[in-house]
Amino acid sequence: MKRLMKIYLEKPELAAVVFLLLLLLVFQIRSNGVFLNTQNVRGMLGLLPEMGLVAIGVTLLMICGEFDLSVGSVFALTPMTMAVMLAAGVPFAPAFAAGLAIAALIGFFNGFITIRFAIPSFITTLGMLFIARSLTVVISGGFPPVIPANALPKWLFTIYVGPGDLFRMSFFWFVAVAILATVLLSRTNFGNWVRATGGFLPAAQSMGIPTARVKVACFMICSVLAGFAGTIQVMRLGAPLPSIGEGLELQAVSAAVIGGASLAGGIGTIFGGIIGAALIRVIDNGLVLSQVDANWFKMAIGFLTIFAVVVNAWLRKRGRAMKVET
Repeated sequence: MKRLMKIYLEKPELAAVVFLLLLLLVFQIRSNGVFLNTQNVRGMLGLLPEMGLVAIGVTLLMICGEFDLSVGSVFALTPMTMAVMLAAGVPFAPAFAAGLAIAALIGFFNGFITIRFAIPSFITTLGMLFIARSLTVVISGGFPPVIPANALPKWLFTIYVGPGDLFRMSFFWFVAVAILATVLLSRTNFGNWVRATGGFLPAAQSMGIPTARVKVACFMICSVLAGFAGTIQVMRLGAPLPSIGEGLELQAVSAAVIGGASLAGGIGTIFGGIIGAALIRVIDNGLVLSQVDANWFKMAIGFLTIFAVVVNAWLRKRGRAMKVET
């Protein structure tokens, strides 16, 4: 028992991995073998990058001890900015760069306001959620702009490649970002600073860690990844809708928590956030194939989030008690 507890404390995301494997088995049985067929797996992997990229950013920020509730709105505003510029005849590269620059700017303001005025990030980013969503509607006029047919290099993100055309190109972008984020968090000084800042801020400051800059950087990374994810979705759909990304911020927080990230900061892994995002996609797809009313999806995510928080808190408490006993 002590050995299992030690493994969990070192790798809290393993609980989510076990639960994911159980869900795959359950939905495979419930769907009479349809759930894990090539076509369905292809569809799930095609959608995972959009949720997974946002979850990576939110997980990183939560490890740093902050929240971002504006990612769903940034998910919509970034591609809308790009689309409006494309419709005006601007080439793809500068339009894409401008969209990501807007996302980075929003992340900067989220971090700056939160740190400079000592405002809880929950409040700062809640306000930015409404600002960014409103800007999305205003610049679009409430309707998706008409993008020239040859303006979007869809081959860069949406074509299927690999054995049996199983993966969209966006999946490889997602994997590349996941690897970079994992290396950043686990193999660099910046990653150590992120964990120290989220784990115990006064101690991090006393060690000379530039905690304000670390937090602002994490806010910016989080926003840019949300904007990139939104751009990938628009590439897939062909046109941006002002309403895309609504509710995504809460799913991303749930993914991070389910993957083992602590609400208090300092604990979590990029891999855990990805597993959490995969769990949400699996539940969404599995309920449909199991012919369960889709309205149960949000309830399932809610129960899973609460369950993950309770179990993680209990296991960490037990783990600390065992350390004291030894």
